[in-house]
Amino acid sequence: MNKVKIFTDSTCDLTEQMLADNDISMVPLYITFDNLSYRDCADMNTAELYDRVDELGMLPKTAAPTPSDFSSAFRPYIEDGYDIVYIGLSSQLSSTIQNAFLASQEYPEGRIRIVDSLNLSTGIGILVMKAADLKAEGLSSSEIAESVSQMVPKVRTAFTIDTFEYLYKGGRCSAIQGLVGNMLKIKPITKVTGGKIVLYDKVRGRKKALAVLLQEIESDKSALDVSRIFVTHSFADEDAIGLRQELKGVLGVGNIIETNAGCVISSHCGKNTIGIIYMVK
Repeated sequence: MNKVKIFTDSTCDLTEQMLADNDISMVPLYITFDNLSYRDCADMNTAELYDRVDELGMLPKTAAPTPSDFSSAFRPYIEDGYDIVYIGLSSQLSSTIQNAFLASQEYPEGRIRIVDSLNLSTGIGILVMKAADLKAEGLSSSEIAESVSQMVPKVRTAFTIDTFEYLYKGGRCSAIQGLVGNMLKIKPITKVTGGKIVLYDKVRGRKKALAVLLQEIESDKSALDVSRIFVTHSFADEDAIGLRQELKGVLGVGNIIETNAGCVISSHCGKNTIGIIYMVK
């Protein structure tokens, strides 16, 4: 049986320690300001992203890794006898999965398995960690890919966005909508459904928004997979601490993992965005 290597992309928002501890490799997406491209989490971190947005008054463009990027990342492992399982950003949001698939065609059939997470951020990461669990159990690449694919519909991803600034700069709302939304302290709540980001609710005030996130996971309590629950955020440290404490009290579980959104995810949502990501059985 060949060795197995797990790959993902930089939008998985797992910590460096989690990637290293589980021997997971990451292929970065790109952030571009003024025709200068940076690799997400490799050449630029989130603090630097926000500084650059404030300096320029504009959001960056983001782009998928190229087929060549994927091929270069995969090749050393294929040559060393590994089979690869790649789990990446939703095909409904990016060409990342398509480019990984194109790269996989350069190698013998079955050596690289592509799993479309139909998700983003730690919605990808939770599947990647499941793949790492299965790898540790000794499953083959085909068994891991099949099992993870069956888990895709079981992932629940919801975020609340704190400011309309990035939605406006990114062209996802009008100036009037942004102004009114900020004045009234309206907080959009988004979910990932069918691989796409959809507006689930709008509430007034941060506390109400966080309460909605908690209500969502509490409604799934009887079916919850408690092995890993993630709180993912972009510079919302205090709220992340509070949410983790609330989750432990509501759910009675201890494994609440905090992760930070990288540059690509943060460039679309802005500071103080925070979400809860989990799986149901």
